[in-house]
Amino acid sequence: MLISLSPIALAVIAAFFFALGAQCQNQGLATLDSRSGTALSITAAAGSYLILAPWFLNLDLLFHPAVLIFVLIGLFRPAVSANLSVMGMRYLGPTLSTTLASTAPLFGTAMGVLWLGEVVTWEIAVGTVGIFAGILLLTRRPGGSAGDWPLWALALPIGAAFLRSLGHVLSKVGLDQVAEPFIAGMVGFVVSALITHGIRLARREPPKIPLNQHGTYWFLGGGVCFATAIFTLNNAFMEGQVVTVIPIIAASPIFTLLMSWLIFRRERLTLKIVAAVFLVVPSVAFIAVS
Repeated sequence: MLISLSPIALAVIAAFFFALGAQCQNQGLATLDSRSGTALSITAAAGSYLILAPWFLNLDLLFHPAVLIFVLIGLFRPAVSANLSVMGMRYLGPTLSTTLASTAPLFGTAMGVLWLGEVVTWEIAVGTVGIFAGILLLTRRPGGSAGDWPLWALALPIGAAFLRSLGHVLSKVGLDQVAEPFIAGMVGFVVSALITHGIRLARREPPKIPLNQHGTYWFLGGGVCFATAIFTLNNAFMEGQVVTVIPIIAASPIFTLLMSWLIFRRERLTLKIVAAVFLVVPSVAFIAVS
């Protein structure tokens, strides 16, 4: 199933739904633990695709050998990356966590250099300096104060960014062979859901997920948002290049910030966080566009 919009428009829509999903997860964390919430989100995303499969699934392409690439993606995205992302939001809040996660194009650029022999231009060098300047700004604490979140928590959204970047590159490779964004999203989420629930059932006493809490519905809604974001993003990859789409996805912290301030009103925005958002996002876009 293809959407007839420009790659830039599709990327903007995907960035919006990524930000909305992050806010839903942040709301859900008020009453539900991150591990259970992530399992709910992944299940909701996979369920969204399966519900729509009778209308949009191309069975002929489903058995193409290149679909194994989407299976590979499902082993770590979102099964692992989502857990890192939600844990990061618990410690850092949605805006700060999403800002650090926007460094994904930096990892994508590194993969291009190391694997594809691409050249590091001066634009990439300047953008890299801007990204790390933003990270240093976020980690600086006046007077050496310990702050209200640990330094190691910064590795959570950055690790999620690396896995997502790897998933983006593999998605583009797979879609070049299997031109079906719906299959790419469905296979990845279904594999991740099976892994997530398999791990939960492998425990001696698998924890039950309460269905009567508000957090449950927030995480379910977040899963639907992420399913929509990935489907839209895969459509963008079908029509455009990774270096064109990824910088637009990096704008999701702006949507997150605006939602935190105007709608959810849960996060106290500081000048340091706002400055970091407007430093990291343009730097990431500068790298990818170059």
